Amino acid sequence: MSSLIKIFLKPKKEESLLRFHPWIFSGAIQAIEGNPEEGEVVEVYGAHKQFLAIGHYQIGSIAVRILSFKQCDIDVEFWKERIETAYSLRKSLGLADMETNNTYRLIHGEGDTLPGLIIDIYAQTAVIQAHSVGMHCSRQQIAEALKAAMGNAIDNIYYKSDATLPFKANLDNEDGYLLGGHSTDIALENDLKFYVDWQKGQKTGFFIDQRENRCLLEQYSKNRSVLNMFCYTGGFSVYAMRGEAEMVHSVDSSAKAIALTNKNIELNFPNDERHKAYAEDAFKFLEKMGDNYDLIILDPPAFAKHKKCTS
Repeated sequence: MSSLIKIFLKPKKEESLLRFHPWIFSGAIQAIEGNPEEGEVVEVYGAHKQFLAIGHYQIGSIAVRILSFKQCDIDVEFWKERIETAYSLRKSLGLADMETNNTYRLIHGEGDTLPGLIIDIYAQTAVIQAHSVGMHCSRQQIAEALKAAMGNAIDNIYYKSDATLPFKANLDNEDGYLLGGHSTDIALENDLKFYVDWQKGQKTGFFIDQRENRCLLEQYSKNRSVLNMFCYTGGFSVYAMRGEAEMVHSVDSSAKAIALTNKNIELNFPNDERHKAYAEDAFKFLEKMGDNYDLIILDPPAFAKHKKCTS
């Protein structure tokens, strides 16, 4: 291993690490041996100078995000091993099934022992999203390891972190392809097809975490009039259509979202007149909708992302 900057914790502050907690807060630090830059890999030691962990240093209340509780090199092989473990788990759960489900979250931050990193898979395109400076600095190694771990299952790797990285870090980041180029991959989720705009869409392009909720809606939709508010790409609408809804209306203020919703409906249910989409303000639509619907999906965006304190 190469020599790394060492961080020493205050007495008894190592207890959370011994329980494998993935963060170290700045208040737990006794001393730093050197001047680490944000995103740099550092080693963490207890008050008695015993090795505890290795991770990414960052400025703020969370001072270190832990990558390993063992001494090791954070190199391509490290990333590859973690990605292979996550990929194997998704395959064992039936989430990474190219025949019916080629759309899934491969890496989910702390849940896959890689805090600050998200990787979503859409067919043969992977979208990497960094939520920490350390992951941003490691993006090229991560992309190399991702391709090595997944082989021909991945042709394109798109990096999309402009909206998720700490703005105070002044990284001057630009989203773009780390491997391959523009793709027209069609995402497949439970045998339903979706166009995904990972370049300009929200999050990584699709709300993968709503998979089970979409399945639940399908079970409730038969013979119902369904309204999908804030529809985005129309995921809930497509599931409601397959659930044999009598009528499905999709509403979003974004004309681009409505266009993508219509494309996804047509992709799965061509020329099906049960669906209509409206590019309108949601609240104005709700005011005039009357009692036309007996099942409503209401999944609004975060209207207040921060609490503004006033004196």
